Amino acid sequence: MFSCRTSLWPPRLVTVPGLHGSEDAHWQTWLERQFARSLRVEQADWDAPNLERWAQSVNDFLAQQRGPFVLAAHSFGCLAAAHALQRRAQRASSADVVGVLFVAPASPRKFAFAGAFDASRVAVASILVGSETDPWMPLAEARELAQRFGSAFVNLGDAGHINTAAGFGPWPRAKYLVDTLAHCAAPLRFHDDTDPFVQASQAVA
Repeated sequence: MFSCRTSLWPPRLVTVPGLHGSEDAHWQTWLERQFARSLRVEQADWDAPNLERWAQSVNDFLAQQRGPFVLAAHSFGCLAAAHALQRRAQRASSADVVGVLFVAPASPRKFAFAGAFDASRVAVASILVGSETDPWMPLAEARELAQRFGSAFVNLGDAGHINTAAGFGPWPRAKYLVDTLAHCAAPLRFHDDTDPFVQASQAVA
């Protein structure tokens, strides 16, 4: 069943950058300019990844704003966003987040020093975009993470870490994916290839 929840729209875009933040030329910065009232989560120290602290920053920030929200996270920001959503679900306070775009997640194994990460199902509609040449997470691991999250999966091909260095400044596909999440709150289960949400995500792969 494909479920649209137009009564809550439009949600606010909230970007969740990864290690070192996202510079002016980064696709997250470009994406913020495509949506009115967009926001960005700031970390106290962009050079010191810590899963609990970064996730708490996400939740503290969202608590100060008026939702609903669609999150667009990158790299270690994906882990922080997912961890934050797990904490919000435990407190039954996740309803204001209606979708998450995970782009080029960093491997939890490579960031084990930043805190233990539980790759469990995310209780909101989500899309995970992986790359065949991402040095921070092999494609197979990204696909497995998408399955654990319950996310629709998009293989972007030879796209590096999907950052500025890989040529991802203006990125219309990111806007399309955010728009998809914003307008249609899909089911949490994406295993059926006949699901229109899965077909829509595959069409942009």
